[in-house]
Amino acid sequence: MRNLILFIWKHYFVFLFLILETVCVYLVVQNNFYQRAKFINSSNLVSANILQTYSNVQNYFYLKNANENLIKENAELRSHSLVSFAAMVNNEYVVNDTTYHQKYTYTSANVVNNSTNRRNNYLTLDKGTKQGIKQDMAVITSNGIVGSVKDVSDNFCTVMSMLHSKTIISSKIKKDGSFGPLSWDGADFSIATLNDIPTHVKLLKGDTITTSANSTIFPQNILIGTVESFEQKSGEIFYTVKVKLSTDFKKLTHVYIVNNMMKEEQEALEKKSEADIKNNN
Repeated sequence: MRNLILFIWKHYFVFLFLILETVCVYLVVQNNFYQRAKFINSSNLVSANILQTYSNVQNYFYLKNANENLIKENAELRSHSLVSFAAMVNNEYVVNDTTYHQKYTYTSANVVNNSTNRRNNYLTLDKGTKQGIKQDMAVITSNGIVGSVKDVSDNFCTVMSMLHSKTIISSKIKKDGSFGPLSWDGADFSIATLNDIPTHVKLLKGDTITTSANSTIFPQNILIGTVESFEQKSGEIFYTVKVKLSTDFKKLTHVYIVNNMMKEEQEALEKKSEADIKNNN
């Protein structure tokens, strides 16, 4: 306290000057309309800027929750776009489609690990068996395909990326339905190769490529990318098509795990048919 008093006494003329200045400003503002209006406008502007800055800082810290809510809403909207009835169970959206006799579930997940610089790339997601995740479920984003679930633990799963030598996706040209296998050659993480497209198909750069109905993992018409280029190699009757992938694998943070609930039934029926063919041969 003594030091404070000594400090004030030593610099009393500065404090006296500031007090007198404040009194002068107050008298000028109070007794002059123009100065009073300018002061009020200026103070309002300062207050507005302070409040705006505070609001921006506050919104920044709310971004994580907002993003999580948007991801859940997107999963629900995706479900509504496919069916006439949808119900939410925990974090999973159940889809019953009575028209096409299909049933899907969409589960949102966060990417906790990812690679793009290897020949065989994987992702790790923060969903596992406790959240209903199983092997061979499809993984997509709002922009396109990602891959399929490989291994699953209680709370995590690994995904065999589209950028993997063993990943082959049944794909089609959206405009006419011509289909073929799509895979990655290990070079550019943004380019895949679509084979077995007949040469009578009138291809154009920019044509849309989607998943076909031949997959038991991916629903059909999920966006894959667009035609970047195509060529007919010597002696072949099909085009080799370079596809610009719509998914940016360098920026993956949130994905959707898709479960085809009719997958096992379809595969069992197809295996029975294959067995009959072998027996007849």
